[in-house]
Amino acid sequence: MFVVIFGRPGCPFCVRAKEIAETLQESRDDFKFRYVDIHAEGISKADLEKTVGKPVETVPQIFIDQEHIGGCTDFEAYAKANLGLYQ
Repeated sequence: MFVVIFGRPGCPFCVRAKEIAETLQESRDDFKFRYVDIHAEGISKADLEKTVGKPVETVPQIFIDQEHIGGCTDFEAYAKANLGLYQ
């Protein structure tokens, strides 16, 4: 499983999503992730909207195996339900 997190500096939800991904990467052999700082990479909201396929109001925007999962809350719920987070 490969997760990509599009986030920005100073965003508490982005920090939280990255922390969840780091926890999963440490506890699972089948989990890898990449954090993309949209400011450092020069990615605009419009660019993200093209990737997501719908309007983007917030970050992080998270993909699991190239499928858009949503934001931090969606990712945390998915991780708890499917990846054994906090169990």
